[in-house]
Amino acid sequence: MTKWLLKTEPASYSYDNLEKDKKTRWDGVTNPYAMKYIRSAKEGDLAFIYHTGDEKQIVGIAKIVSEPYPDPRYNDERFYVFDIVPYKRLKKPVTLKSIKAEKRFTDSKLVRAPRLSVQPVSEELWDYIIKMSK
Repeated sequence: MTKWLLKTEPASYSYDNLEKDKKTRWDGVTNPYAMKYIRSAKEGDLAFIYHTGDEKQIVGIAKIVSEPYPDPRYNDERFYVFDIVPYKRLKKPVTLKSIKAEKRFTDSKLVRAPRLSVQPVSEELWDYIIKMSK
């Protein structure tokens, strides 16, 4: 199972919205690198939900509940989406500042490619973020 990080502007769609909606289509992504990751996601994968903007923190975990499929908003085979449900809210959000303070994250995509809205997270870093959230 691959682990992911999905970025969202909380003013547009937050983890609170996901909990309220119970399920959503993860869409709005057009970056080719992020799209590559969306197409490689699998049903059952887990993903951190990261709030961008003023918050800059990981606030919860979502579960991907569909295989990637063409984005119905576009008539273009390049754009894919998947469906997610809330899995678990973190007890304590993990801020980007605290992540950057840890040397183990220096080469992570979250630090090195901060604008990439969908990115894989290694098992080691996933486990460490979970530990930081307690």
